[in-house]
Amino acid sequence: MEKIVEQIWDYTKHAKFYSYRPNYAPRSIDMLIELLKKSSEKSKIKVADMGAGTGNLSIMLAERGCEVVAVEPNDAMREIGMERTQNMNIQWVRAVSNNSTLDSNSFDWVTFGSSFDVIDRNEAMEEAHRLLRINGYFTCMWNHRDLNDPIQKVAEDTIIEFVPNYTRGTRREDQRPVIEKRKDLFDNIIYTEEDFYFHQSIENYINAWRSVKNRYWDVDTKEGAELSMKIMNSIQERLPKEFDIKYTTRTWSAKKI
Repeated sequence: MEKIVEQIWDYTKHAKFYSYRPNYAPRSIDMLIELLKKSSEKSKIKVADMGAGTGNLSIMLAERGCEVVAVEPNDAMREIGMERTQNMNIQWVRAVSNNSTLDSNSFDWVTFGSSFDVIDRNEAMEEAHRLLRINGYFTCMWNHRDLNDPIQKVAEDTIIEFVPNYTRGTRREDQRPVIEKRKDLFDNIIYTEEDFYFHQSIENYINAWRSVKNRYWDVDTKEGAELSMKIMNSIQERLPKEFDIKYTTRTWSAKKI
């Protein structure tokens, strides 16, 4: 089988924990779909969901009537996604987001759900532009933890105790300047954000953290796995058994030039 290069991001050991992550705010997805319907004037929107993972965003899109092609290079993630979506209008493709192998000018929408930060963003926009039809849109989105939320502050303070130089990478950045640098590809930038609360048990919250891939505790190494366990155990000791926790879905969309 052809080897697909995932750069530095191999999610094999994280895949089974992805179902514990909160999904995106439904109203954010609904609003974007309305934008696409007005732009394309089509009843069914065809979407390439890039870096689809285990299918969280793909499922939301299919449930809203979109025809979805889910692009995911990691075998473990994709297999879980295929199992979750076997009765849905979702086609899975084994490829990377900056070289999707999909046909040019064949999609109304290209989405990056929590995946735009793990590849070269310039290459990702070039690939999205290639795939999109006229008047098509590209969207990147993330769920951001509210760091002022009391639960999240406990987690954040605990991590910094163990990793004083901890940072969150490009996923926390404003993506507008990145998109504006490619005005040759995209314009009409639209930003949305939607707060929501998600009820979690402490066990599920810890499992959601185990889906996180970063450079500070690489669970593929003995040291990283030990550090991860220490952090997660400390968080678990400091938090209640169940809680409502605040997240914000943030999206950046832009129209193909």
